[in-house]
Amino acid sequence: MKGLTLTDVLGASIDEPTLPSLFISHGAPTIAIEDTPFTQALHQLGATLPKPRLIIIMSAHWESGEWLINANPAPSTWHDFGGFPKALFEIQYPAAGHPAAAQSIAKQLAQMQVAVKVVDNQPFDHGVWTPLLHMYPNADVPIVQVSLPHGFSPSQLYQLGQLFAPLRQQGVLIVASGSITHNLYNVRFNSQQIEPQAKTFKYWIIDQLKANDKTMFDWQTHSLARHNHPTPEHLLPVFFARGAGDVMSVVHESFAHYNLGMDIYRFD
Repeated sequence: MKGLTLTDVLGASIDEPTLPSLFISHGAPTIAIEDTPFTQALHQLGATLPKPRLIIIMSAHWESGEWLINANPAPSTWHDFGGFPKALFEIQYPAAGHPAAAQSIAKQLAQMQVAVKVVDNQPFDHGVWTPLLHMYPNADVPIVQVSLPHGFSPSQLYQLGQLFAPLRQQGVLIVASGSITHNLYNVRFNSQQIEPQAKTFKYWIIDQLKANDKTMFDWQTHSLARHNHPTPEHLLPVFFARGAGDVMSVVHESFAHYNLGMDIYRFD
């Protein structure tokens, strides 16, 4: 299948620097107000990458029955959580949407017989704004969010990522936001220890992603898969990012709160 293009919409040139696709483990929403090695890595990444013309992001926190793409011109900042400090609820991330890009992508996907529906009322969930406010604190890069569709397999998400891959040469940053490990039942806030089961699974999946072999699609066969992901939505976006890039490198890896892998991967 051919890939997508947004050169007409974005005004990108053939000399546009190629951007990577990224997978960001966003952890707890409190990353928005933290200064840690993880948030510093996000800041550094945003400062060193060529500035994107557009960000396309898939977040674990926008699941849908059918595949959706957001054409909201001015998405609000959705504080889709509870029980955290007041300062977190006061944050606004007023990045613009890009309806023309969203509509163009949807039209091209329809021509490829890929079903997607355009909506215009989706806000930015915390999987979008908590990491991006560290990368682009001025909220000056427009964002188009695509949903995580129920029932899509890792290989299907990988294939979707492949369709978006050519956009990396057109000034578009592809981002998948989730968590490489995500068992909230075992979280121990502010613990300095690391859960052995989370560590074992994380390094196994890193090896799988680096190899870029089809065996990574069978991640649920790993003996610790269900332990680290009682539900799959926080891992699945990584396959979208993997499909959109080639060579993998680990920008940052660490743990927070005992068992949440706070990793950033790039695919060039």
